[in-house]
Amino acid sequence: MAHLRSRRRLALAVPVVLSLTASLGFLPGAASAAPLTASATTSADGPNLAYVVNTRTDHRTIESVEKAISAAGGTVVIAYEKIGVIVVHSANPDFGKQIRAVRGVQSAGATRTAPLTAAGTTDEGAAQMLSAAEAAKVSRTAAAGEEPLEADQWDLRAIGADKAAKTNPGSKNVTVAVIDVGVDDTHPDIAPNFSPSQSANCVGGKPDTTYGAWRPVDAAHYHGTHVAGEIAAARNGIGVAGVAPGVKVSGITVAEPDASQLFYPESVVCAFVFAADHGVEITNNSYYVDPWLYNCLDDPDQRAIVDAVNRAQLYAQKKGTLNVAAAGNSNDDLDSNALVDASSPDDSTAVTRTVDPHKCFDVPTQLPGVVTVASTGVTGAKSYFSSYGKGVIDVAAPGGDKYQIPDTPSKNGRILSTMPNNQYGFLQGTSMATPHVAGVAALLKSKYPWASPAQLQALLKAEADNPGCPTAPYDGNGDGVVDATCVGGKHVNGFYGAGIVNALRAVK
Repeated sequence: MAHLRSRRRLALAVPVVLSLTASLGFLPGAASAAPLTASATTSADGPNLAYVVNTRTDHRTIESVEKAISAAGGTVVIAYEKIGVIVVHSANPDFGKQIRAVRGVQSAGATRTAPLTAAGTTDEGAAQMLSAAEAAKVSRTAAAGEEPLEADQWDLRAIGADKAAKTNPGSKNVTVAVIDVGVDDTHPDIAPNFSPSQSANCVGGKPDTTYGAWRPVDAAHYHGTHVAGEIAAARNGIGVAGVAPGVKVSGITVAEPDASQLFYPESVVCAFVFAADHGVEITNNSYYVDPWLYNCLDDPDQRAIVDAVNRAQLYAQKKGTLNVAAAGNSNDDLDSNALVDASSPDDSTAVTRTVDPHKCFDVPTQLPGVVTVASTGVTGAKSYFSSYGKGVIDVAAPGGDKYQIPDTPSKNGRILSTMPNNQYGFLQGTSMATPHVAGVAALLKSKYPWASPAQLQALLKAEADNPGCPTAPYDGNGDGVVDATCVGGKHVNGFYGAGIVNALRAVK
């Protein structure tokens, strides 16, 4: 499985983000460059790669650029004219260089480093399935009014979601789209709340709305189904409960169908646009866009990726969609001056590099307006794997921690949720924290249907509980070594942002 890890939004480095908000319109000389003509050299002896070409949004410019794409040996897969992003395939090794010189092109680059073949998420470690015998044991401990497996869901109680459901389980007028590896909508805990009309398969950059296209290709693609259950598993007397069991959930598949499960930029662009155009109120993003963990603006390919995905997620925000993303599992201080990235590119041969996270962006979590989520365990402490950073993390939520053991029937510190083929299993990661925040955001949207994405984010922070930085040195795995340093005070700090979200306070 591909890497399900680092996510964060830029907060302190505001001047850099402001350039993103302007859709990265900062390529000097791009508008005055000469147009590419059919006489240009267009070698086709390189690997067949995917590209994003970002332009002005007027039809004339896009039409002109599409002609130049063809002349440069490219084939247009789809053009998102409303945001000026064109998805292209080309085997011309000089395609990127040639198309960046075209009048009207603001940025362009390859979205992968390996040839196209017929994912990066943020869970930590392998899944632990709940056997039938174990499920029966847990079910025997269920209290009146609880779901059969709810006794193992310490996470719901940690944020008051069990009590919140009695007051307001959420509105059917609110949909959370799970942008992920696919969602098994046939699961009995997901089926009652699933929205097929707001679901699609966006792999390759073009939406496929064929019925069932959003489903995972096999049981190994379980991540999205687990996330969907955390958000909106129905309180129907079966299995588990979600944070917002009354809202709708949809699935937008963006992961490659092979074992890599990579999340390429063109697929994510498609997902944000599709969600926005189909009335989705909240998107859950428990992944990072492959192949680069951090996309540095001084590299033309990585710069184009940031530009394209940012245009798409800003388009969604403008249409009223709140985007929530995971901070990652590297236990990195995302407000530091330098981080080591030894995993990029993850679709070919990785090269170790040192990056400044204020200049090299984890996408989509580091994009403006995206809610960045850190993970906590049953004690409320930061999960040992969760990345952090003052001014970076917006809020925190239960994502599990195998070192923090709950007093539950299974004694498992991870998060229990739905799995494909009517199964249940435990996972941990900022991938699991993010859907808790998305669920609380859905409850807030249910109560305040007029709230904009920015207002929802403010409400999330206002209702959060902040334990403050720990008084003792942080040793997440108990090996006697200080693993992280929390900076900040009781109201805002690097471990929890504004605090751990609170579902009960959200509905009250």
